[in-house]
Amino acid sequence: MKGKTVVITGATSGIGEVAAVTLAGRGARIVMIARDRTRAEPVLARLSQVNPQVQHAVHYADLSRLSEMKRVAAEIAASEPRIDVLVNNAGAMFSRRRETADGLELTFALNHMAYFVVTQGLLERLKATPGARIISTASDAHKAASLDFDDLQWTRRRFAGFRVYGTSKLCNILFTRALTQRLAGTGVTANCQHPGFVATRFGDSSDGLLRQFFGLAKKIAAISPEAGAKTIVHLASSDEVAGKSGGYYTKCRLENPTKAAQDDAAAERLWAASEKIANG
Repeated sequence: MKGKTVVITGATSGIGEVAAVTLAGRGARIVMIARDRTRAEPVLARLSQVNPQVQHAVHYADLSRLSEMKRVAAEIAASEPRIDVLVNNAGAMFSRRRETADGLELTFALNHMAYFVVTQGLLERLKATPGARIISTASDAHKAASLDFDDLQWTRRRFAGFRVYGTSKLCNILFTRALTQRLAGTGVTANCQHPGFVATRFGDSSDGLLRQFFGLAKKIAAISPEAGAKTIVHLASSDEVAGKSGGYYTKCRLENPTKAAQDDAAAERLWAASEKIANG
């Protein structure tokens, strides 16, 4: 990864932090998008320790807001002449419905729209970089999800945190499929991955029983962030996946997501809806 620039969201903790540090240790220059300065600065210092040969960077933004997604992408596009890898990794799960300043349901905004808008804003830089890769963190939680295009913001249906989270992860896979079609012939690849059930801050944004459940489950069944980050690192750096696009990976291996996640008509419909929201 020496000489390569990696832009990554959600790198201030968990698998994002491990992936960033690992890739920096292999020679990459890391550009983080973070919300919390107190979390970002220690990670930036750690990146400089493992790879002091380059100047790593951090840009601050609230990735639940459309204006912030666009602003930070424009800032990075203006400051980075090349982007070799974009890792869309920031995300969260919430136990109750919350609405952003844009009137979007928070899970949808943060877990899906941020991937869509930031990728769009950096696409020209990625296309200008030979062999560039886009990696999006999805989840096997998509297996219990389905999309209702008449209620993407969960205003009609009963809100259930894990189901809403799973739907956002289904969106990530469909986004990757539609993006792959649009990248054909450009040399840029797009893949998504399931990191596994990882002992990170996942679920901490929830409250009540859902937070208690995930707290207990992480103690019993979760894998380490180091194990969970392996597939991101693999997709970002391995020659095995060079030129391969549109895949869903688990434990560094290509797998088939659900039938709903392979629905190209739904992928195109989601793309159109996302584009309308982003430009609205």
